[in-house]
Amino acid sequence: MLDRIRIVLIGTSHPGNIGGTARAMHNMGLSDLALVAPRCEPLTADTVSRASGADHLVHAARRIETLEEAVTDCTLVVGASARSRTLPWPMTTPRALAESLPAELAEPAGRVALVFGREDSGLSNSELQRCHAHVTIPANPDFSSLNLATAVQVLAYECRLAWLAQEETADDAPSEAPTPESLASHQELEHYFTHLERTLITIGFHDPARPRQLMARLRRLILRSRPERMELNILRGILTATEQEVNRRSEP
Repeated sequence: MLDRIRIVLIGTSHPGNIGGTARAMHNMGLSDLALVAPRCEPLTADTVSRASGADHLVHAARRIETLEEAVTDCTLVVGASARSRTLPWPMTTPRALAESLPAELAEPAGRVALVFGREDSGLSNSELQRCHAHVTIPANPDFSSLNLATAVQVLAYECRLAWLAQEETADDAPSEAPTPESLASHQELEHYFTHLERTLITIGFHDPARPRQLMARLRRLILRSRPERMELNILRGILTATEQEVNRRSEP
């Protein structure tokens, strides 16, 4: 389970935080680290010092430019955020999130990404809207700002507790547990949203010049529902049929 949990850091500005994150991950048995558009050189003497023997995770980390690339194969993407948003999104706590992971990762193809933002500004609204849910650490409201590596440590610890609980109950689990249908991946969902927006523009339901948060609200609806791959294919089939009918009616 732990091997299929990815820690994603976006726009990290201090190499020490990357090293501290690697240490927090290695402490709890996580190993998949992705660095999205870091604003510093990820591997420095400070990184190695803060990693305290876990710098091999930084050496192995994927360095990529966009969140899309980092989570394209993930079936659940959760963004860490302490800020309230104008458009409410499904929220969870570290404990509740971790307790859901055994079921999320019951299928071999399941992948979970825990996404952390910049030290100074966190995740952007656009990045948070690409997450199925947001997780908030219930810190002291009078002093709620956590160091990046500390936030990773809290979530990684909860993930490990959930894994240990799963290991303890594994012998009691039924040997022929049903396999859930494959959930749509992040990449498949993004293709669907692109297709949906194009179709809504075609039929005149969506005006990009006056968006009124329509696509953001539709994203929230679909991501909250956690569609299976087959369900998403049905939805895309409806969109394709709609486009074909519009084209047919527009023919002279």
